[in-house]
Amino acid sequence: MKCSVVVLPIHGASSVGARPRVVPVQAFWRTPEQPRRRRVASAVAPARCSKMYVPGFGEGSPEKKAAINLQHFFNYIAVRIVLSQLESYNREAYYELKEFIGRTSLNDAEIFCKKLIRESPGMKGLAMRILEVRSAYVKSDFEWDNLKRLSFEMVDEANTKLMRDYVLEVSHIEDENYNIK
Repeated sequence: MKCSVVVLPIHGASSVGARPRVVPVQAFWRTPEQPRRRRVASAVAPARCSKMYVPGFGEGSPEKKAAINLQHFFNYIAVRIVLSQLESYNREAYYELKEFIGRTSLNDAEIFCKKLIRESPGMKGLAMRILEVRSAYVKSDFEWDNLKRLSFEMVDEANTKLMRDYVLEVSHIEDENYNIK
């Protein structure tokens, strides 16, 4: 089943002693065979979706944005791998690719590869090799579980440090580890 909820804004619901207004909420919890129904829920009723709504990602989700950035990163890794391979067995191609990288940004993987393919017949072969290495690295060498574990750890550590620093700052407590007085 697909979960998508549209909640209408409530104006004046924060008045002291006021009863919460009933606001129409359209929820689509249906299989394709079921008709759409309009439901009514109170403003304090939790949405049935288990995911957070993240505003500002009209073109997709935060996961899609992360995937795009990972694609650029994987392209960078593939270029580094191919450069390393070329350095040991084809110095001429190594210097050509190095020169191309010097004048073409690696920030956008697709633009970089398009330009490399159109550069020359020799560079087209290198572009195909980069695409192969990028695909192979993503499918077999990149440690996805390690990425997830490290992401969780880094967020938790950063949050704990920030909260600890803030508490120490506002409470004026001395801490031997931070030397704050």
